[in-house]
Amino acid sequence: MQIEDLRRICKSLHAVTEDIKWEHDLCFCIGAKMFLVVGLNATPVSASFKVPDEEFDDILAREGFMPAQYVARYKWVTVDDLNRMRKAEWKHYIEQSYALVSGKLPKKVKKELGIG
Repeated sequence: MQIEDLRRICKSLHAVTEDIKWEHDLCFCIGAKMFLVVGLNATPVSASFKVPDEEFDDILAREGFMPAQYVARYKWVTVDDLNRMRKAEWKHYIEQSYALVSGKLPKKVKKELGIG
């Protein structure tokens, strides 16, 4: 997987924005809340995303997956190499993270963004 592949998946979702935070992290957001963070300063490229509580321990059992620094308590995980997952898996986890984050947005923000 390449960063451009992740970008295409993210940008296919409604009302997604992207920007660089902390000088070296490409962040994809919905309503100013991050749902995918791609570390641009490491080789191989890593990424972090949110998973449901019930999937957190299972995904951490996979090689190359670890609790995300600073946000693991919110069930964020980091994968140390984008190539540890196929495109279909990335699509699933990105869409799932997007849904988890957008689902917690305030009603007013959801209405402004035109989401459920």
